Amino acid sequence: MKKTLMILSLSTGLFLGAVTVSEAQKSKVRYADQQMELMNYRHAIEEYKLAYAKKPGYELAVKLAEAHETARDYDGSYEWWKNVVGYEQAGSEDYLNYLSAAQRTGRMDAVESDLAAKEVNVDSLKQNLEQLISPSSRKKVKLENVKELNSEASDFLVAKDGSDNLYFVSDRGATFSRKMPGIRIDGRNKLFSDQGNDYTGRNFFGLYRKSADGELEELVSNIPGTYNFSDPSYAKQAGLLFYSVTRDIKKVRKDRNIAVQPEIYYSKVTPEGTLEGYMAFPYNDSLAYSVMNPFIDEQSKRLYFASDRQDGVWGESYGGYDIYYSVYDENMVFSTPVNAGAAVNTKGDETHPFRKGDKFYFSSTGHPRVGGMDVYMADFSPSGISNVQNMGMPINSLSDDFGYRELENGDIYLASNRKGGMGLDDLYLIEEVYKQFLARVIDCDGLVMTDSYMATLRDNTQNGNVQTQRNGTGALAAELEPDSDFSLTISKPGYFTLTDNAITTKGFAGDTLKREYTLKPIPYQLPVFVDIVYYDLDKYVIRKDAKPALDKIAEIMQKYPFLDLLVASHTDSRASDEYNIKLSNNRATAVTEYMAQYNIAAERIRLEWFGEQKLVNDCGNGVPCSEANHQLNRRSELVLEAFPDPTKQYDIPEALKDMDFCNPEDIFEVLNKEISDIPTIYFDFDKAMLRSVHKQELERVAIMLERMPNLMLYIEGHTDQRGSDAYNEKLSARRS
Repeated sequence: MKKTLMILSLSTGLFLGAVTVSEAQKSKVRYADQQMELMNYRHAIEEYKLAYAKKPGYELAVKLAEAHETARDYDGSYEWWKNVVGYEQAGSEDYLNYLSAAQRTGRMDAVESDLAAKEVNVDSLKQNLEQLISPSSRKKVKLENVKELNSEASDFLVAKDGSDNLYFVSDRGATFSRKMPGIRIDGRNKLFSDQGNDYTGRNFFGLYRKSADGELEELVSNIPGTYNFSDPSYAKQAGLLFYSVTRDIKKVRKDRNIAVQPEIYYSKVTPEGTLEGYMAFPYNDSLAYSVMNPFIDEQSKRLYFASDRQDGVWGESYGGYDIYYSVYDENMVFSTPVNAGAAVNTKGDETHPFRKGDKFYFSSTGHPRVGGMDVYMADFSPSGISNVQNMGMPINSLSDDFGYRELENGDIYLASNRKGGMGLDDLYLIEEVYKQFLARVIDCDGLVMTDSYMATLRDNTQNGNVQTQRNGTGALAAELEPDSDFSLTISKPGYFTLTDNAITTKGFAGDTLKREYTLKPIPYQLPVFVDIVYYDLDKYVIRKDAKPALDKIAEIMQKYPFLDLLVASHTDSRASDEYNIKLSNNRATAVTEYMAQYNIAAERIRLEWFGEQKLVNDCGNGVPCSEANHQLNRRSELVLEAFPDPTKQYDIPEALKDMDFCNPEDIFEVLNKEISDIPTIYFDFDKAMLRSVHKQELERVAIMLERMPNLMLYIEGHTDQRGSDAYNEKLSARRS
């Protein structure tokens, strides 16, 4: 496709000074300028060359460089920019244009040396170019030539209707003999002939339809005198196809200086994909200006299009083709067009608008670019368009790239005349190289957790973090580089930090890696073991019979660093309350001092002391009790607690990695099985009274039941064989 192209530049434009030549020279230059305005670029170039041959100069060299650029003669443009920078008047803008032309034609090495000799900061210019070629914020994609649609001619710009008919533009067909053009008939350098396009020597552009079952057919325009028929855009809700048409207007055919411009029309589309009738966009004026590249945005009720109207009626124009929009209602009544603004439009050409969600896409020759015409993406909101960014390579190339379209089924199309294509302009499908990553994060009840957690996904191969987001269902989503290894960390206060180091795209042939993770609550201060040590009357020295229990606890704490010890010390009721508080404090401290020999830090031991406040029996002040019953109160309760600090974020311990933390009792069961057994209680013959030693064992069980309300204790009572069955059944029940 031949488009109006401006100079590749990282600056905003060119400096064109006054031309100081003879009157005859001025006349020839004015004529060439006029031909440029009429977009007869080849003829303009010949006239500029004749003028330059008679009187070379900086200004004419710039005009020639610009004209070759606009005509897409990039080799010619390079040679003329090389000529321009040889003049003393050459400035930084000229150096930028020279470097850009070299980049486009593969002559960077030679130009770098040339510019370095002129003391130009080449590194700074290259840095800007590099950012355009491969912006870090862009998705990694590849382009696949759509061979079933492309031909040896120009093929571009797709649309799809509600019946899955695919429309695109092509000038495929036989070439023909060129004749002198009678009139240029559109804004894209197309010259009139009733046989075909004189500029390309090919057929006029036509609209083709590929049906859902694969049949390809050229559509016939219902508009009389149609030559170029292109730029499809489908309005799904209205069932209308918008398109551009350039018509033969016979009354102006004899006047070579009259340009017939493209116009926008729309027609009803049948389910079979044929067009019924037509309506003209009310702001067409084919003899005054172009309106083309329609895109119908049904979400915002706007028709976007490109136009070279510059009389200010539709607001300030910025030069070349600008993008405009017109608001419409349910009756297809269109408002006066509005310029899309300075964020989008430049002194160059902005064409092929398209919008998807909160992004706006278009092609331009005026923004900083990689090739001749590049595709850009911007942020869209009803109040305006902002943050225009070049989409970088490989979407953009050293040639022309335009007609970016995203279809409802997710297919993304682009047109380009880059090297390696089948024809002049080819259609390409843009496919993401990234693998999709989707992870459901659920709680213990199976409910999806959305934004209440933090996720860090790291690319261990590329050595960098990967951006994550939540999709519409609350799942964690990301795009993964191919052939890379990743690690994911998910954290939430009060839950175990979850880490997955086994995520990889190496050897993965699918499109989407799926995972499901369960975030499990940390069972803070979970008691997993209880024991009791006893003291002599009015003493806090660790007795010999208490040492095995403390030794065992120390061994467990050394093995499991996520366990801390709670020591709750008590006294019997004898002596004053104040004295007993101090005594119970000393008993708790004695446990800490004993554990120090095993290098158990004091910070891992939490002390509580209660004096005589929590007696386990009725042996209160003044109550006569046996020494055995008083002994039960002179005690330190030892409780091993898992995950003792409620303010700390714990990882799942390696020893418990296979444990189901959604059921904390399982943790208790496993650990308690390793470090303790529920006691077996023995009775004297024909008795059901508990022995003193067993009362101490049952005190330990009672503490566990008190601190673990979800635990249940199963008790089985037994007898020997002596006595009748009925008697023994009653005896075993009493023992239980």
